[in-house]
Amino acid sequence: MRRGTNVHALGGFNQTVIVDTIRRAHDGLSRVEIARITGLSAQTVSNVSRRLLDDGVIREAGQRILGVGKPRTILRLDPSGLYAIGVHIDPSVITYVLLNLDGDVIAHDATRTASAVHPDRVIADMHHCIEDLISTSGVERDRVLGVGIAAPGPVNLDSGIVLEPPLLDRWHGVALRDALAEATGLLVLLEKDVTAAAVAELWTSEGRERDDFVFFYYGTGIGVGLALAHEVVRGSSSNAGDAGHIIVDPNGPVCSCGRRGCLGDAVMPRRLVQLAIERGIIDAPADAQTNATGAASVGPFDTGAVDEAFTRLAALAERGNTVAREILDELAEHIAAAVVVIVNLLDLDMAVFGGPYWERVSAYVLPQLPALINDSNVLVTPHRVEVSASAIGADVAAVGAACLVLDNTLSPRPATLLI
Repeated sequence: MRRGTNVHALGGFNQTVIVDTIRRAHDGLSRVEIARITGLSAQTVSNVSRRLLDDGVIREAGQRILGVGKPRTILRLDPSGLYAIGVHIDPSVITYVLLNLDGDVIAHDATRTASAVHPDRVIADMHHCIEDLISTSGVERDRVLGVGIAAPGPVNLDSGIVLEPPLLDRWHGVALRDALAEATGLLVLLEKDVTAAAVAELWTSEGRERDDFVFFYYGTGIGVGLALAHEVVRGSSSNAGDAGHIIVDPNGPVCSCGRRGCLGDAVMPRRLVQLAIERGIIDAPADAQTNATGAASVGPFDTGAVDEAFTRLAALAERGNTVAREILDELAEHIAAAVVVIVNLLDLDMAVFGGPYWERVSAYVLPQLPALINDSNVLVTPHRVEVSASAIGADVAAVGAACLVLDNTLSPRPATLLI
């Protein structure tokens, strides 16, 4: 827990300390408890609390008897005090969410990603969707703290640029953060999508529920978000989490990198759809191409066709189709093999799964993963690995992007005290 300071000039830092302390207390806190936890004087806590009450960031939530003396007034965050918007750009879908201070999604929208369209037009469409989200929600615009964007990596966070995202034609070197900030007039933050997903899990978890975990992101592409000691791992360039070239099947197909059996190539929804077509359980999309052997193959940018075909594949598995289940069994085995490598490397005790495509296969794949991971011959950690699906759902990266805005505004950072 961050501790505050009683120096008058540092009121902004003290304010974030108090907001963060109240936010982490599910049942709220009295002013006396806040002073004890933060190390701030009773007068400082009283003054800051009054400002926060006046601004609508916190509210009084009844009274509670705490030991000897009169009942204490309990302070809690006011969920409607401030809001943040999260945007997740996946090669198949752009998701928009509006979060309140409790991290609840109060408005949602999604549009198909026009990957071959010039980014300027996409950014204009994003601006329009963001404004619609605010206006239809009824939220006062001046209570929106800003917009967080979760984008496929690699990214340059310092300059706010999307560098070389896979499966997004024309999205190379796009100054997304500044362009959207100029269009909306709001604070805009950029984050790699898998990192944003890990942020969402940390922000919405209770206490120290999740300290050291890997978040396996399953979307049009795959990646992993990492948390150690309750902090996300970003790496030296904020691009940690590219797990696509972990080898999970030495006899698998040749990856674009030239090696066989890379995770990304083995488990991407596009690859599973291709297998389902080759094994005759679903028809090829109308716009499918034909490869050198005469077999149908899925084109490079027809993400809509992949999405629809993947949904049919998942439905077949749920209905007991043997071939569909064999394909998803392979998916589970490949994912488990990669998770074991990551768990061994970082000594993690939890694996969380989510993303735009995960929910469609979770009912069949998730129950297999605990045994595949914990009974693996190559698992070396002396503890079991807990396995769970994200409670947030398919919007986890968008929620995480919005949480970044809340965290940027409300979480105390000692670095802000440096002169």
